[in-house]
Amino acid sequence: MLLEVGFVVGVYIGVRRFEHCRKNANSMGSQSIAQASRRKAVAKESRTSRTVKPLKKLEGFQQGAGVNETKHKHYLKLSTVAMGLAAIRQVNTPLYFLSLGAITYITLPILKQSEKSLIKERRIDGYVLDLIVIIMALGTGQHFAAAVGAWFYHLGKTLLQKTQKHSEQMLVNVFDQQPHFVWILKDEVEIEMPLAEVHINDIVVVNTAEVIPIDGIINKGIATIDQHALTGEFQPAEKGVGDHVFASTIVIAGKIYVRVEKAGSDTTISKIGNILSRSANFKTRVQSRGEELADKAVMPLLFMGILALPILGPVGATAVINSSFGGRIRVLAPLGTLNHINLASHKGILIKDGRAIEFLSKVDTILFDKTGTLTSAQPEVGQIITCNGYQEDEILRYAATAERKLAHPIAKAIVNKAKESNLNLLNIDDSKYQIGYGIKVNLDNKIIRVGSIRFMAMEGIAIERTEAMENFHAEGHSLVMVAVNHQLGGVIKIQASVRSEVKNIINGLRQRGIKQLAIVSGDHKQPTQSLAESLGMDSYFYDILPEDKANIVEQLQKEGKSVCFVGDGINDAIAMKKANISISLAGASSIATDIAQVILMDGSLSNLCYLFDISKNLDSNLHNSFNITLLPGVINIASAFLLHSGITTSIIINNVAFLVGMVNVMRSSKQLKDENSEAR
Repeated sequence: MLLEVGFVVGVYIGVRRFEHCRKNANSMGSQSIAQASRRKAVAKESRTSRTVKPLKKLEGFQQGAGVNETKHKHYLKLSTVAMGLAAIRQVNTPLYFLSLGAITYITLPILKQSEKSLIKERRIDGYVLDLIVIIMALGTGQHFAAAVGAWFYHLGKTLLQKTQKHSEQMLVNVFDQQPHFVWILKDEVEIEMPLAEVHINDIVVVNTAEVIPIDGIINKGIATIDQHALTGEFQPAEKGVGDHVFASTIVIAGKIYVRVEKAGSDTTISKIGNILSRSANFKTRVQSRGEELADKAVMPLLFMGILALPILGPVGATAVINSSFGGRIRVLAPLGTLNHINLASHKGILIKDGRAIEFLSKVDTILFDKTGTLTSAQPEVGQIITCNGYQEDEILRYAATAERKLAHPIAKAIVNKAKESNLNLLNIDDSKYQIGYGIKVNLDNKIIRVGSIRFMAMEGIAIERTEAMENFHAEGHSLVMVAVNHQLGGVIKIQASVRSEVKNIINGLRQRGIKQLAIVSGDHKQPTQSLAESLGMDSYFYDILPEDKANIVEQLQKEGKSVCFVGDGINDAIAMKKANISISLAGASSIATDIAQVILMDGSLSNLCYLFDISKNLDSNLHNSFNITLLPGVINIASAFLLHSGITTSIIINNVAFLVGMVNVMRSSKQLKDENSEAR
């Protein structure tokens, strides 16, 4: 029997020696090739480093995941063959060497992992115990037990790799929805090319109604740009030569030539790489605690096995050693978490940091930014102030008629209000749009001007600021002036509208045990207080600077609260960084989505309660998995001493528990998915 153990170890030493020699040979060859081509590579890299490398990085993630999954499937298939050979070998002695060879081959990865633990990490862990059990099974002639142990090892690795690959692909798909092609100015000619091939200092051409695909500086042209997704401001920005523009903002009117400062491809691939490394390669608290406990139990189990050797013999002693639960928790915990991340992704919830989904169940305080988070991206018309004898409907009709062909949020708000009021819009004789300032049209022999105070001043229209106008401005609302001929006819207040789903979400969070809900806003007291009271918030903070938002988060944490911050703007970044959990919405500022651990990809808060349900479900699932991994160890030890059970029995007990754990992982997420489908 010792010959079998010697054979396995000898083959492994030979394989490792061969790998070492091949590595040295490849290293020497690659050095000579690198020296011969270094100059050419440097020249080429200077032209392509900004685009080619990130793409290769993404390919590396996907190809690497595919290679690992293929490798684990290969070993799993051969483990199945090895089990069959070991079973037949019991009655067919000539298959002995074939069975031994197959078991030796499928044991090599376990030997390699154990070598890493012993030599590099200098510790005895669960992997070493797994190897001892397989070696002892071979040493006592129990080929089938050794094959079964290796089969379950490779099954766990295969399932985990498959789930991880699926998670990575879901994340890649999320970030694969941006524009793929842009127009570039080269030698005074506009040509279309892939966004991935854009370089720093290239000139990107952006026309009316197009999304700006990169961050850069306007080199030529002027435009009105809708930046509300970036800043939360509904008033379109006026941009000209020398001004910065940002990716994801929209050109409402005009045409600009933008010199690229940061290639969109670089940014996107970088995000994918960072997200993949954070979400797919992490350890939950339960897994970390389980592994720590399992590692602490290794030496006592090994010592107990040595003590049991003279009493129970090598078979019974091995059964005792096989009571370790580290291997099971290393598979079940991340498998359960990745399963729930997949579940979230199907609902449009991008979880960038896997620890966030676990910690959410501990959150008791949620802080909401106001503008762009609780309020929608589309504003609405508030009060209309009239003057010089005009009526509200008359002013609204003039404004809506002039603005109806424009696409920016304020124009849509005015047109929507006119439709709600059942106003018939007039025919336009002609129109002239002053980019970024306003619009001038002829209606029934009247000249109608609609735009900002600055536009009215340019047109020579006198504006007398009233107390109401000053109050509107102080409250942070946008004002649209409407002039008829050469006098002011009225002022339209544009205000933020509360997202339709917010009230239900607030009630849902209350039902899920959130103790404190608050608004943190840079806006003034009156609009912040009014919104907080209408939503039933516990508290509100107004006139808050970005650094003060972070101070509020820190103060709540000092009071022992677990804080989640939900925001979407640049001014939320510091607070989101300080919070225990940070959530943002798709379409928010790039810095907010970079920092956020979770992104609601539909751009609304509709799935926020479901996110907390997923977290609670995962928490329960992980604790059940932990308990399931502990039980077979106790049964194995008791069975070995009381019933004199052997290696095969202990392996079966362990892996039946592993299968039960797998069922628990799958059942839990499926149940949550079914409940959500019924709720809809």
